[in-house]
Amino acid sequence: MFYWFYRHLDINIFQYISVRAGLAFFISFFLTFYIMPKFIRWAQNKKKSQPIYEHAPDSHQTKVGTPTMGGVVFVFTTLIATLLTAQLNNHYVVGGILIIGLFSLIGIKDDLAKISNNKNSAGLSAKGKLLFQVISSVLVVGVLFYTNHTTTLFVPFYKYPIFDMGFYAIIFWVLVMVATSNAVNLTDGLDGLAVVPSIVSFFTLSIIVYITGHAILSGYLLLPNIKTVGELTIVGSAFIGSLIAFLWYNSHPAQVFMGDSGSLAIGGFMGYLAIVGKSEILLVIIGFLFVMETVSVILQVGSFKLRQKRVFLMAPIHHHFEEKGWHENKVIIRFWIIAFMSNLLAILSLKIR
Repeated sequence: MFYWFYRHLDINIFQYISVRAGLAFFISFFLTFYIMPKFIRWAQNKKKSQPIYEHAPDSHQTKVGTPTMGGVVFVFTTLIATLLTAQLNNHYVVGGILIIGLFSLIGIKDDLAKISNNKNSAGLSAKGKLLFQVISSVLVVGVLFYTNHTTTLFVPFYKYPIFDMGFYAIIFWVLVMVATSNAVNLTDGLDGLAVVPSIVSFFTLSIIVYITGHAILSGYLLLPNIKTVGELTIVGSAFIGSLIAFLWYNSHPAQVFMGDSGSLAIGGFMGYLAIVGKSEILLVIIGFLFVMETVSVILQVGSFKLRQKRVFLMAPIHHHFEEKGWHENKVIIRFWIIAFMSNLLAILSLKIR
């Protein structure tokens, strides 16, 4: 809508991505802040609460009855803010909208399955969820590939592509989006734990796509220049605004959980931003906390199957520290610090060569 003002009413201020990104941030923030308490009251009345994972620490039983599916609200407000502020004829923006919507729908289906069986927190089968994620990812990255998005691969601290992946980029990109989506989903186990790392990751990735889409800045920093990709900064800003408002209600003790409807959408879009910003490998640093959580689960499962021994007291690793006696708030804040530090390193890598 605001870009329409620039195109048709000659209001030049709306031509700037930075201005529209700021508008998207505040629109999504205030919409989420307004809608979320109404959603919480509705969910409480309808008893839309997710069963607590049966293997979680005993302290989590106090969370019984907390409404879930809060992700539906911040995904909705992110998309509304995007529709009002971004160029909708930009195929990168359309891809972002698609990946957020499709992954959220998968999460909604999973959340509803959990809610309908209030004695079981399993939801969709792992194979079913993975299949839907792969199909959604293939649809979006297929469009990227056939609209000639560059398939070259870059690594942190080196300013030149190491090789061209060609058609294999589709497989790699699908892996990036699905892995990131599930990593965020695994991290979302404590109040606010996944939210702040997601906010700082979106901030870093939004900076990268803005620079990548800017001919002068990308040239100065020796980063690839991809025309029109900077418009995705607006979607990233909208997501940040909605997540900050969500954190108001999700901070400990949480009044609402995001559910898979939120975590899968966050991770899917995070992977998408990394792909279009040519930061697929850098995403390991940007999302280091999510990687750490995922690796802890892989090590735990692998060790138990191979040696019948556990590496951690409980996985994902945030539960391990709870079992060691750390208070939930201590785990959350220390993990936030890890996320801040890893993203600072990722931003520094843009200049270091």
